[in-house]
Amino acid sequence: MDRQAWIAVTLCVLGLIGWQIYMTSHAPRVLPAPAAASASPSANDSGAPSPSASIATAASPLAQGTVSPPSAPAAPATAEPANPAPAFEEKLETLRNEDVELRLTNRGGGISEARLLNQKGENDKGVVILNSPDRLPIGAFIEQPGLPALPEFAMARQADGSVQFERIAPQGLAIQKRFSFLPPAGKKDNYLAEMQVDFRNDGTEPYKNAGYYIGLGSALPIHPRDMPAYTRVVWCIEGNAKSIDVNWFAAQKYPLVGVEKRPAQPIYLEKVNGAEWGAMSNQFFTSIITPLNGKVSEIWARPFEVKRSETETILGIEGAMGMPGFELQPGQTSTLRFQIYAGPKLYNRLAKLGHDEGEIMNFSSFSLLRLVSEALLNFMNLLHGWVHDYGLAIILLTVCVKAVLWPLQNKANKSMRHMAALAPKMQGLKEKYKDDPTRMNQEVMKLYKEHGVNPVGGCLPMMIQLPIFLGLFNMLGQVAELRNASFLWVHDLSQPDTIAHLPLLGWPINILPLLMGASQMWLMHMTPKTGDTTQQRVMMFMPLIFLVFCYNFAAALALYYTTQNLLTILQFWHNQKQPVPVLEKVAPAGKRPRKVRT
Repeated sequence: MDRQAWIAVTLCVLGLIGWQIYMTSHAPRVLPAPAAASASPSANDSGAPSPSASIATAASPLAQGTVSPPSAPAAPATAEPANPAPAFEEKLETLRNEDVELRLTNRGGGISEARLLNQKGENDKGVVILNSPDRLPIGAFIEQPGLPALPEFAMARQADGSVQFERIAPQGLAIQKRFSFLPPAGKKDNYLAEMQVDFRNDGTEPYKNAGYYIGLGSALPIHPRDMPAYTRVVWCIEGNAKSIDVNWFAAQKYPLVGVEKRPAQPIYLEKVNGAEWGAMSNQFFTSIITPLNGKVSEIWARPFEVKRSETETILGIEGAMGMPGFELQPGQTSTLRFQIYAGPKLYNRLAKLGHDEGEIMNFSSFSLLRLVSEALLNFMNLLHGWVHDYGLAIILLTVCVKAVLWPLQNKANKSMRHMAALAPKMQGLKEKYKDDPTRMNQEVMKLYKEHGVNPVGGCLPMMIQLPIFLGLFNMLGQVAELRNASFLWVHDLSQPDTIAHLPLLGWPINILPLLMGASQMWLMHMTPKTGDTTQQRVMMFMPLIFLVFCYNFAAALALYYTTQNLLTILQFWHNQKQPVPVLEKVAPAGKRPRKVRT
């Protein structure tokens, strides 16, 4: 190869290495397990507690001030002593329907666990459980979310099946909370509950509250290699979802140079005046709390560690949402209602809740990609309703997309064949004007114009395919419908279709991405050769580059792209059966064109 080709290949290799480094650095943060629990948080050089501080030793955010949003540096927080463990006995009550079981606790008056009865756990063991007994209960009343001790509530089941909590706070404030299921919206996917909170001033003086918090619960990665962006706290302002993930708390450094941009942060606290809801979310499941007659004023979050084995732990995140303060005169009552969704991220279900809860899907910040993702998801679910198999539904979805783009691809193929027919003439011009690049480009464009050939005509289908591919990638990455959906040898379409690992190296063997890469090479071999020799050699490496990028993506995405490649190969084969293209000069007005056979 010539010098330019070697430079292009070197850049491709460096790009692949950079991508692998990026993926490694953005994998879930796995930390060494602590040797022993500490009575106080470890401190960094600035005196701020480590972001991996346990719940028993985390700082109170109310003493820290407001942490800056993710885009700006934040001042380090100072640790405060942890409250002693609660002295009362924790008690539980349950609310249950056919889809979810809520385990309610008197510790803070909230949901200790949400058991999703129809969602299998990892490796088909048990059921999916949202939140944990040692984390903040969902819907708990919290005065200071950084402190572990939550107030005790009296708990009793009511005649209508609901569960009621009561507590007398200082200054004569009576707090009453009632949890109940809302009427079912259908025969399945009923993950919606309601929490009603009554504040009543039983004292003799006016009561003023500067603000309080409602626990959002916690989120953990579903799979060992989940991207950190999946494990996050989310809130929604005017229909736009915002979030931070578990990596936000680590020290931030400038790329390449490694200079620290800001130190590690133990907590996140931001004023979000007027937010519609707050939520905890992982790749496929979420718990969302929506105030029905109020707005969220703050978002608080912190990371925590969970042991995966004796030698390593992984980060999760827990959070709470701040509510505005209020004032009550003696004998006055204020009532707030909260809607709680604890279940899988089913877009069709979430979009019907009426407060932009569907934005939790985080399809894209671009309207076009978001619309493409939503349309593809709805169409895939429609097809699944007919064939009852998500693998077949994805194949049919690919066939439908290809059918729509078939005429456009035909024109592109024709344009590429004409370009290939012009290649000898173009090469002659390049040799003739090799010392005058400007004149050479002018003559090449003149040649295109004379024969009515559009040099970018073959790229148009690719440009249209790009938003479809990105929309599908965003959609397939987090829709719960594909979780545990099997197809042929694939056990879970939402994960790579790993069938084994290479001995010693431990690299996974994923069949569908390999088939995708092979079909891409076949397709490149069939594509008419256009451009100069260097461009053709660079294009030879595209299947390898694409294989590396997509190797560990969801099997559903690899299935879509492999099917897409095979259909494109079929179309190329059909086009090649057509007569050899005839180059025809575009004649000036009034003159008959002259045909040139090649």
